[in-house]
Amino acid sequence: MGLATSVTVPYAAYLRVYEPLSAFPRAERRRWEKYARRDALPTAQDELRRSLADLLPTPPVPVPVHESRDAFVAVVDGVVCVCPWRTRLRGWLALEELSERFPAPVLDAVLPPVVRRQAEADYARWLEGNPDARPWIRTATWQVPLRWFVLFSDGERDYGRAGEVPVLRYRTPMVEARRRVARGLRTLRDAIEEGPLIDGLVDVGRWLEEFHPRSLVELDYGGLVHMVPEARLADDRSAADIAEGLAALRAGDGARAGAAYERLTERWRTVRDRQFAN
Repeated sequence: MGLATSVTVPYAAYLRVYEPLSAFPRAERRRWEKYARRDALPTAQDELRRSLADLLPTPPVPVPVHESRDAFVAVVDGVVCVCPWRTRLRGWLALEELSERFPAPVLDAVLPPVVRRQAEADYARWLEGNPDARPWIRTATWQVPLRWFVLFSDGERDYGRAGEVPVLRYRTPMVEARRRVARGLRTLRDAIEEGPLIDGLVDVGRWLEEFHPRSLVELDYGGLVHMVPEARLADDRSAADIAEGLAALRAGDGARAGAAYERLTERWRTVRDRQFAN
């Protein structure tokens, strides 16, 4: 087995939207209908392996030459919903984020400037013909952004196993996700000043508005399950902590809100700190 097929990380979490087939143009809808009937559908691990394979050549291929025609599929109350991978678009967006996160010498060592310039030029040309494009999947490495938990309730938490690997995810109807974002924003704006937490939740809310109202929203811990001891994973109730903190703010109980926020930040600080461990 080669390197690209044996790797089970990176340590990333995913926020996904699954749209009903009726949300897609007719030609694309027919393709997804046929696709969803396949006996074997690719998994998140398959997507990861294909992405890692592009990083092995010299120079690496940070953005696929062609857009992926794969998707994740979910059936919700008998309705087939799909979440297109759109790997090429997500690669371009991730490249923009890398430029903001890492100093130029570090980035140059990983991705030569000529490779990045070509990818940026390709994206600019593609964007001219696709100005309204948006990804169905958002990715966060070494953490789950706290604002993502606002979209879900503890009752939607699903913890189990897929073979030998633990799985932790949340799923909720789009209407519930949007309602929780709106209510969370009202609570935060009444209680604190504008800042990164509010800005981040506004950004997520705007992204959700791009999709069909009968979509499904999913938070998947993805590769983070390989970092967190299983006992801690089983006890992780981050969505419940977010809900408690917001409820405490609405009730004017700053001490209870602070305690919930402290539990969350400490839990995820411990995870993020492993990024820098030997």
